[in-house]
Amino acid sequence: MIEGMREKVDVCVVGAGHAGCEAALACARLGMETIIFTVSIDSIAMMPCNPNVGGTSKGHLVREIDALGGEMGKNIDRTFIQSKMLNKSKGPAVHSLRAQADKSEYSRAMRKVLENQEHLSIKQAEVCELLVDDTLEKENGSGCKKIIGVKTFTGTIYECKAVILCTGTYLKARCLCGESITYTGPSGLQAANHLSESLKKLGIAIQRFKTGTPARMDKRTIDFTKMEEQFGDERVIPFSFSTDPEDVQIDQVSCWLTYTNEKTHDIIRQNLDRSPIYAGIIEGTGPRYCPSIEDKVVKFSDKDRHQVFIEPEGLHTNEMYVGGMSSSLPEDVQLAMYRTVPGLEHCKIVRNAYAIEYDCIDARQLYPTLEFKSIKGLFSGGQFNGSSGYEEAAAQGLIAGINASLTILGKEPVILDRSQAYIGVLVDDLVTKENFEPYRMMTSRAEYRLLLRQDNADLRLREIGYQIGLVSRELYENILHKKNLIKNEVMRLKNTTIGASKKHQDFLSAHNSSLLKTAATLAELICRPELSYEILSEIDTDRVSLPEDVIEQVEIEIKYEGYIERQMRQVEQFKKTEKKLIPSDLDYDDVKSLRLEARQKLKSYRPVSVGQASRIAGVSPADISVLLVYLEQWKKS
Repeated sequence: MIEGMREKVDVCVVGAGHAGCEAALACARLGMETIIFTVSIDSIAMMPCNPNVGGTSKGHLVREIDALGGEMGKNIDRTFIQSKMLNKSKGPAVHSLRAQADKSEYSRAMRKVLENQEHLSIKQAEVCELLVDDTLEKENGSGCKKIIGVKTFTGTIYECKAVILCTGTYLKARCLCGESITYTGPSGLQAANHLSESLKKLGIAIQRFKTGTPARMDKRTIDFTKMEEQFGDERVIPFSFSTDPEDVQIDQVSCWLTYTNEKTHDIIRQNLDRSPIYAGIIEGTGPRYCPSIEDKVVKFSDKDRHQVFIEPEGLHTNEMYVGGMSSSLPEDVQLAMYRTVPGLEHCKIVRNAYAIEYDCIDARQLYPTLEFKSIKGLFSGGQFNGSSGYEEAAAQGLIAGINASLTILGKEPVILDRSQAYIGVLVDDLVTKENFEPYRMMTSRAEYRLLLRQDNADLRLREIGYQIGLVSRELYENILHKKNLIKNEVMRLKNTTIGASKKHQDFLSAHNSSLLKTAATLAELICRPELSYEILSEIDTDRVSLPEDVIEQVEIEIKYEGYIERQMRQVEQFKKTEKKLIPSDLDYDDVKSLRLEARQKLKSYRPVSVGQASRIAGVSPADISVLLVYLEQWKKS
C-alpha cells in the first residue's frame, strides 16, 4: 500500500452513522481535536431502515442521550413529521416517545451540526488499518497493546491517542435479495472491506450478524382507503429537554396500518427455498425481535395475519416504508407477496427489500467503558458491538466518545450502572452476556424500570452530563430548580389536609370517588385512580402555577410512592455488589474453590465488580460467594 501523508489528532472516529456522530460530537465538545471518517459524506446519520427515532424502550435511550448532552433528541425534534407517545394506557414506566423522521432532513441537519462543530473535521475515506504500539506487550507479556493511529486506503496515516470504531453494518457487508447478492453496504453504499483483516491480526474476535429492511413503495400506487389511518399526538412532547415544547407543535403527517393475510403467507411458504435465510446462503444471525416476514410466517404459523405499517420516508418524497415486512426474498416473490396486502394490490416497488450481512464483534471483549480490554485507547460503539437500532447505536457512541476523551484527559471514566439508566442496562448486557443475535433494548431488560422512566431522564442524568462537561451551567441550574419545585410541591400536597365538608364531599361524589370519613391530605386523594393533580385544582385553592413537566413528576412520585420506595431498596442491595470492585490483576487461579467454568469465564471477561461478575453466564451464586470470601481475605492480606 502506498505511503501517504501524516496528520496528528486526538481522536479518530471510524464511521459517521448514529454512533459515530454522537462519539465525534462528544469528543469535540470536550476539547479533543477529532476527525470522523465515512465512506460517503452523504451517508452521515443516514437511516438505512425504519424512518423513525424512539419507540418502546428506545425512546428512553434518546431521552438519556439528551440528558447527558448528546444530539439525537435535538435532531429528531428539528426533523420529525409525526410524533406519538406509546403505551399511554399503561403505567409511566413503559411510556415511550416515538417520532417519524424526515430521513433526508434528519441526515442533513445532523451533518450541519457536525460541519459546524469546533474541533471536529469530517473526512470521506475508508480506514483500512489500525496502528498499535505493542512495546508493553513485548516487555511484560501483559497482552495489552496501545492504539497510536489509523491508516486509510489511500495511505494517509492519522496519529492519535484514541480510536472509536462505529462501523455499523459496513464491514465486509453484502446485501441479499433472493439469489442476487451485491457486495455493498446499506442502500447500495460502498462496503468497508479492509478493516476486518486488521482487527483479526490484532487478536479481535469477529463474528457475523445479519439484519434486513423492507421494500419502499411509490405512494401514488397505494390505496390508503383500505387501511387504518394512524395519527400523531394532538399535543407533541419533544425528545430533548432543552427544546421549547411550543416549537414542536407542527402539522403532522399520517401513517397507515394494514395486515398480511393467508394469501401473503402462502406465497411466502411456497418460495422459502428461494429465501437466502432458509436456503443457507446467509451466514449471519438475524435479530429475533425484528424478524423478517419469512421468519414471522414460519415461526408464528398459528397467526393468520401480521401488522404492516405504511410510513412516509419524508415530506419531499413519495417513498413509503413498509414496516413489519422486511424480507430477503427474490424481487418477483416480493412484488407478489406485497400485492396480497389490502391497499397494496397495485403497488410499485421503488427499492427492493433486502437482508444485509456484516462483520461485528462479541462485545464481551470490551470494558463497560466500551474500551477494548486488549488494546488501550481503542473504543467501539453501535452495531459493530453486536447491537441493533439507531438509538442503541447513538447511546453507545456517546459513552465511547465520553470515555475516550476522559481517558486522554486523565480523568475517571463514566460507567452508568443498571440502576441509573437504560444506557447502563444496554452496555452491561453487551459486555457481560453472550449475544447470539443483534441486541435490541426492551423495557423488560431493565430491572428498575419504574425508576428509569423516560420522563425523568433529565433528573437522573443531567448532573452527570454537567460533571462530564457536555451540559451547560445554565441547563444544570435549570434541573436543580426543577428538582426543588418537585420536592416543595410534593411536601405541600402531603401537608395540606382537607376535611369532610359538604363542598369536598360533593366534589368527590362528582368524580365517582368514595366520600371522606375523616380528613385526608391532597396527596392521599391523588393516589386514588379516579383523581389526578389536575382534577384536584377544583378544591386545591393554594396551589401555584407549575410547568407541565414538574406536575408530571409530582403526580408520579405521589401515585407510585410505595412502588418507587420498594425499588429504591432493591437498588441499594444491587449497589452493594456493584461497589465491590475486583482488582484488575486478580489471579482467578488462586481462588481455589471456584468451579472450572466460572474460573474460565472470569478470566476471559475480567469483570470490574462483583455485581458484573454475577451477571456472567456460567458464574453461579455459589461462585460469587467464594469470590466474596476470597476478596475479603485478599483485602486483609
